[in-house]
Amino acid sequence: MSPTDPIALTADLIRCPSVTPDEGGALQLLDRLLTDAGFACTRVDRGGIANLFARWGAKGHPRSFGFNGHTDVVPVGDRAAWTCDPFGAELRDGWLMGRGATDMKSGVAAFVAAAIDFVRDTPPDGAIVIAITGDEEGDAINGTVALLDWMAGQGEAMTHCLVGEPTCPDRFGEMMKIGRRGSMTAWITASGIQGHSAYPHRARNPIPALARLVDMLSMAELDGGTAHFDPSTLAVTGFDTGNSANNVIPAQCRAMVNIRFNDAHSSDSLTDWLRQQADEVMDQTGVAFDIRVQVSGESFLTPPGDFSDLVARAVEAETGIMPAFSTSGGTSDARFVKDHCPVVEFGLVGKTMHQVDERVAVAQIPKLKAVYGRILAEYFR
Repeated sequence: MSPTDPIALTADLIRCPSVTPDEGGALQLLDRLLTDAGFACTRVDRGGIANLFARWGAKGHPRSFGFNGHTDVVPVGDRAAWTCDPFGAELRDGWLMGRGATDMKSGVAAFVAAAIDFVRDTPPDGAIVIAITGDEEGDAINGTVALLDWMAGQGEAMTHCLVGEPTCPDRFGEMMKIGRRGSMTAWITASGIQGHSAYPHRARNPIPALARLVDMLSMAELDGGTAHFDPSTLAVTGFDTGNSANNVIPAQCRAMVNIRFNDAHSSDSLTDWLRQQADEVMDQTGVAFDIRVQVSGESFLTPPGDFSDLVARAVEAETGIMPAFSTSGGTSDARFVKDHCPVVEFGLVGKTMHQVDERVAVAQIPKLKAVYGRILAEYFR
């Protein structure tokens, strides 16, 4: 039987218009393919989001290798700016074009192709679990979280998990992720007393108070980095009064900050710090602050060890490059998987993800399949 073609599968997935929350036919395609290969497939849909769970081998086997990925994609944006059909999977000058080509339909296709060939040619003593969500690019409430909730209820488990997000900045093979920074956003509302700008002594202007607080936050050094993480960062991402009158001191103004934090902090400790800073400015100005926080994920680390070393050796064997262990970048669904089992991430170069004319180097897709195939072979050796 011919090897499963990961390039053709990537193209087929790109042709599925699976913009979050639309399934677009992508999971149906994978369901058929994996079922035909002997995987037991279950749709785990929740809250209008489509998810797919597939397992080859016995449920609950003590060696159950997991793969987590997503087939949903971000919107195409300005369609007129694209030089190709975003869902056409056009081949051009060694590139496969289309939304999701990099993030991350090529990664899903490469692992599915590797897994199908592996269980057909060398059936392992163990299980392979594939958990694919349609909500990674969205709110991430009913995607991988729903899959993990369902798995817990059904007695399904992964002993280790690989996430196929693009992890390499410039060269394929140069980086894998062993953790991720935490991410949280804070919306800060400053409340004073409205008044006429000609009589500022009769008002309490919230704008200078909020500006003072924002300056304090943006100038603060949260930490100097930790053993596996760069220093935490805080970025001011919004400042607004909503005031269009030039002679009115507004009663309120608002700011927004985003914090990417390492394992020296938790979202709770940073929330406490934000409120302490706000209380200090309130004592100085009399302006009250309300802070609302949304946490996208806590920082986490899979300590370097046997699993990360196995993945790194496989990458080096197929690419000639020993990948750096990194915790850089944004969030991924590994932040949910880490509560279930040890997890690392490895995938292609991610330079064009979410961009107009997103594309993947065609030659890298079978190389990624080879890396994944070697990981499976080493894991079940």
